[in-house]
Amino acid sequence: MSNRKSELETLRADLKARLSKYEAHQHRQGGALEKDFEEQAVQTQNDEVVDSLETETRNELAQIEHALERLAEGLGDECEGCGEDIDPRRLQVLPYTTVCVKCAED
Repeated sequence: MSNRKSELETLRADLKARLSKYEAHQHRQGGALEKDFEEQAVQTQNDEVVDSLETETRNELAQIEHALERLAEGLGDECEGCGEDIDPRRLQVLPYTTVCVKCAED
């Protein structure tokens, strides 16, 4: 379990670093928009992509935080849906999951 906790903490740190980069981009810390209209259009499109990536990253980070809380409570390998143990192979692929395959499909 401590290996999984370590993996989740590493993922969390990675996602937080990514979020910082996305936020820096969104707040134009690299500079203002270009004066050229075509360049502005490209930058605006990039903003939409970065915004989508930021939302996805925040969602994944919330799942990781939830999984870490469950680990701290001693419930990390137990499915939130049915209470059965989550298959270790599933946890290896999705270390932040809190449901078994059966409950995820329902």
